[in-house]
Amino acid sequence: MIRVAVVDDEQLVRSGLRMILGTAPDIEVVADCGGGEAVATVAAHAPDVVLLDIRMPDVDGLTVLRALRAAPDPPRVAMLTTFDAEEYLAAALRAGAAGFLLKDTDPEQLVRAVRTLAGGGSVLDPGVTHAVIGGYLAAEAESTAAEAVRGLTPRELEVLGLLGAGLANPQIAERMGLAPSTVKDHVRAVLGKLGGINRVQAAIVADRAGLVTTGPGARGGFPGAGPGGRTGDGRP
Repeated sequence: MIRVAVVDDEQLVRSGLRMILGTAPDIEVVADCGGGEAVATVAAHAPDVVLLDIRMPDVDGLTVLRALRAAPDPPRVAMLTTFDAEEYLAAALRAGAAGFLLKDTDPEQLVRAVRTLAGGGSVLDPGVTHAVIGGYLAAEAESTAAEAVRGLTPRELEVLGLLGAGLANPQIAERMGLAPSTVKDHVRAVLGKLGGINRVQAAIVADRAGLVTTGPGARGGFPGAGPGGRTGDGRP
C-alpha cells in the first residue's frame, strides 16, 4: 500500500482528496491536517507521499516542505497549487518538491501521480509547467545546469531524457536494459554534474535541452512510473 498524507488548510479540499484517493486499491490516506500540524502528523504516520498545499494562512507550505525535507528518510512531497501561486513554485522546486499538482487535478491523473511519486518519479501538472519552468530558468543555477548538459556522456544524456519523462529508476533500468544499481549510479552522476539538483529540476533541464520527445506537459505531466521502491527526492 502507498501511504499518503494530505496537508491543506481547507477541510473540504482534504476530504475531496481523501475520497478520490480512497478509490484506489493500492493507496491509503493515513492522515490529513492543516499546515500547523503537518510536521508532527507526518512524523507520526510516516507516509510515503505527502500532498502539501503550497500556500496556507497558518504555516506557509514552503516552511513545511523545508522541515519535511530536513527529516531523516523524508517522504516524497508534491505541492498542491492554484494558478495564482506562481511566485512560490520556483522556491518549492529548489526546496526539494517532487512535483506540482493543481487542486482541481482530474481524479484519475491524481491517482496516477501518487503512484508515480511513490515509485520515485516526478509529477508536473501541465497547467503549471510554464510557471515552474519560467521560475526555474530565472535562477542562476539553471544556466549552470544547462552548461553542464554539454559535459554529459551519451549514456548520461539518455538517462537525463528518461528523467525528463518522469521515470523512476526501475523504469529507466527496464527501458535501457541495465541493472537498477547501474542506473542509480548514472542518475547520481547526472544530478551531480548538473550541480546537485533534484529529479524535478533535472527533468526541466532535460525538457529545455530537447531531450524529452513529448515534453513535460504533453501527457499529463511526467506519467509513467508505477508503484515501486520509495526514493527520497534528495537521493538518486
